[in-house]
Amino acid sequence: MKFLSLTIIFGCFQAAFAQNPIIQTKFTADPAPMVYKDTVYLYTSHDEDDAFGFKMKDWLLYTSTDMVNWTDHGVVASLKDFKWVNTDNGAWAPQVIERNGKFYMYCPMPNNMGIGVLVADSPYGPFTDPIGKPLVKNSLDDIDPTVFIDDDGQAYLYWGNPNLWYAKLNEDMVSLAGPITKDPSFAKVKDAPDPFRYQEGPWAWKKNGIYYMAYASRCCPEGIGYAMAKSPVGPWKYGGVIMDGDQRSSGNHPGIIDFKGKSYVFGFNHMLRMQTMSKHYERRSVSVTELTYNADGSIRKLPFWTADGAKRVGTLNPYQKVEAETMAYSEGVKTEMVTEWERNQPYNRGKKITDRIIVTSINQGDYIKVQGVDFSKGIKSLDVNAASLYGGKIEVRTDAPDGLLLGTVQVTGKGEGDLYKTVTAPMKNSKGIHDLYFIFKGEKDLFYFDWWKFNEMN
Repeated sequence: MKFLSLTIIFGCFQAAFAQNPIIQTKFTADPAPMVYKDTVYLYTSHDEDDAFGFKMKDWLLYTSTDMVNWTDHGVVASLKDFKWVNTDNGAWAPQVIERNGKFYMYCPMPNNMGIGVLVADSPYGPFTDPIGKPLVKNSLDDIDPTVFIDDDGQAYLYWGNPNLWYAKLNEDMVSLAGPITKDPSFAKVKDAPDPFRYQEGPWAWKKNGIYYMAYASRCCPEGIGYAMAKSPVGPWKYGGVIMDGDQRSSGNHPGIIDFKGKSYVFGFNHMLRMQTMSKHYERRSVSVTELTYNADGSIRKLPFWTADGAKRVGTLNPYQKVEAETMAYSEGVKTEMVTEWERNQPYNRGKKITDRIIVTSINQGDYIKVQGVDFSKGIKSLDVNAASLYGGKIEVRTDAPDGLLLGTVQVTGKGEGDLYKTVTAPMKNSKGIHDLYFIFKGEKDLFYFDWWKFNEMN
């Protein structure tokens, strides 16, 4: 997918804010952020590039330690991981949570097949189905699970459209500890007022002793509403609107976390799709912005997703290997997971098979932007690992696409797309914290880009 540059549309972002939407190489929706140790793990659903209606086969993972640069880890699970599911389309909104060193992914199934659960020993997977059947199969409302573990260790699973349902989970996180209940606060009653305007996409969390439930409200377009309670099972009191609905997005599935002393809300819009398509297709893109609370615990209302999102809360170390699929923003390029024998080795039975993400579809004028690169040790040269197709070059610039040129990397060769080489190019010395732009020059299908690393001054 080729997009107009939001850098051109909205100006160059040098104010250390995330540039929404935060993922440009794929269409993403239904953000499910999880904080584990010092990293945000962002799980998303995935609209295929050729989707007209909902065409969603798998779930993706992105990570960040600074809220602006996101590393693509590709597909972490798909509908194929559930052997009892009879379709490969309908991988809707998931959520992942950690407990006792294991990671549990709750996934809604298409065609009214319920809610399934996967488990892994790592947030990166691999995820497997521990029960071989639905965890919940209750009603036509069985979509959009959210999971929450209270301070006393009791876990709760919530879900539903257009009603909110919940059940307690056992400590194993893969079985129910009590009955399934339709929450009476949110329940739709014919010919009765509906003050919550709950639609779907619930997200449960707790802060300063208050329980919160955010959700996609009213349809369509959907905004983000929320409710508050003194108990994880209510009764809930309507809190207000976090964000009004807007014609720039038919849906708006929330995901809310605290990270490095700040609170954030994730959602999605159609900004990238709308740059190139006048008709509505389900090709959505995740955005993020900071969330703030009032003294009474209520949430301050936000405008609809703006181009400047969350503020950067860290810096990037350029003196260690950085995967090329780590981006604050990009134009034109795609990412792809490839499986192959050990690189640069001829076929030999028994050699290790590796999976990795690379940057592909690199053409003239495309670029990758990385924010907050800390050149405190100065710059001597740059290592780039790439596999040439038609060959080309990378202009390395700071702070803007036409900013200071640090140097140029030549990627030579033709038709060597399976042979990765490390090229070292001299760079102009620079210090301080800068945004970094890799500007690609050449004809078409220039090369595959794997990783980069700066070498410091002696």
